[in-house]
Amino acid sequence: MNSEQNKTNWGQFIPLVTVFFFWGFVAASNDILIPVFRKAFDLTQGQSQLVSVAFYVAYTVGSIIYMLISYLTKGDLINRMGYKNSLALGLVISALGTLLFYPAANMHSFPLMLSGLFTVALGFSLQQTVANPLAIALGPITTGSQRLTLAGGINNLGTTIGPLIVSFAIFGAATTAGTEMSIESVKVPYLVLGAAFLIVAVMLKLSSLPDKPAAVVEDAADSQSGKTSALQYPQLVLGMIGIFVYVGVEVSTASNLPAFMEKNLGFLTQDIAPFISLYWASLMIGRWTGAVEAFTDNMSTQKILRFVAPYLAFGVFLGVNKFMNHDLTPFYVYALIILVLIVADMASKGNPARMLLIFSTLGIVALATGMATNGMVSVYAFTSVGLFCSTLWPCIFTLAISGLGKHTSQGSSFLIMMIMGGGIVSWLQGYVADMTNIHVSYIVGVFCFAYLAFYAWKVSGILKSQGIDFDKKVSGGH
Repeated sequence: MNSEQNKTNWGQFIPLVTVFFFWGFVAASNDILIPVFRKAFDLTQGQSQLVSVAFYVAYTVGSIIYMLISYLTKGDLINRMGYKNSLALGLVISALGTLLFYPAANMHSFPLMLSGLFTVALGFSLQQTVANPLAIALGPITTGSQRLTLAGGINNLGTTIGPLIVSFAIFGAATTAGTEMSIESVKVPYLVLGAAFLIVAVMLKLSSLPDKPAAVVEDAADSQSGKTSALQYPQLVLGMIGIFVYVGVEVSTASNLPAFMEKNLGFLTQDIAPFISLYWASLMIGRWTGAVEAFTDNMSTQKILRFVAPYLAFGVFLGVNKFMNHDLTPFYVYALIILVLIVADMASKGNPARMLLIFSTLGIVALATGMATNGMVSVYAFTSVGLFCSTLWPCIFTLAISGLGKHTSQGSSFLIMMIMGGGIVSWLQGYVADMTNIHVSYIVGVFCFAYLAFYAWKVSGILKSQGIDFDKKVSGGH
């Protein structure tokens, strides 16, 4: 059993990451749906944002439903059903959500469209609760955060491709028939998506994915610890706040950037898109870099890949923007900022707590630089926050669920619940911007990163006291 866990189980990991791709594909496609719905249903800007609200609130509602069922049936739902069955069930729920788009388009009903999106995300909530700890469990715990980083890189591939495909499916089919057709043309892409969910559900059911991975079943230490809930583990409770502020700073930095570039720097709205796309591409650049250790144990190969992976991802960004006929001149200088990411990644030596501390500190430096400067320097500084956010989710997740044993899926559900931080922190930064100005409002992000740096320092001691040390692998590697 132990020898099996010395290497990543690729045969099981590859089918698993297909669900990570879907999360990115659908979440990013919502940005395409918002203007389509606004026009078709004659909505205000505020009403059209209900698309995002319905989607992200579903994650929290899904986690609460899971908790209630587990509580009422006096046993963890996912542990009882098994990880593979739970993942398949989550995909079936999402598929049912896509079916609602058909009657919603026929009846021209915005509430039914929102119900469809809500149901899709409800399924995602269950999938996320299962898939994140499973990605960590499919191999040695010491490279768990790197596997989750790699899965995040696949998620970013979905965020890059999703909007392009959905946009083509809707506008490509609707250009000749005018705006009345646009709501009708939503039906086909989402029915295809629903079929894809069901195919992947069957594929996962037939795959060799473990129903109860060794890392998340009860062991002797579990039964002796006497802990009856995931909330009795301090690494999880502090990690929940960590996920909340991390998703918050990642989303709010991007969502306030267009207004900053328009008001402070005089950019035209249509010229801002490539910079927003660079921000999200920065997450992909960082994740491809952070995932290197999951591929090979060979130190020389790792060193080469650490330089190849980020510039390959940067090349994907440049290629997409070249295809869209955007001027690439402002972006070449960004290649130097990527060097900072590579050095930081090497300094972390694969330890998730150290990586969290280094990257959070760099996040503070990036935001402080953006707040202290003007012009393009401030734009590059704010954009580079994407680089330093890129590997934080897997670091926080790995640290928060380490040592939870049979409480892993419950702890994972609590973490997924905290995704709502994306909406709340963005709103808070907007509120601060109204009170002061957008430049000053980025102080909200500084506080988020400061908490993450504190968590990185605090959690190392907590885990060591429980006999979990991520540096053991590092000492063996040098």
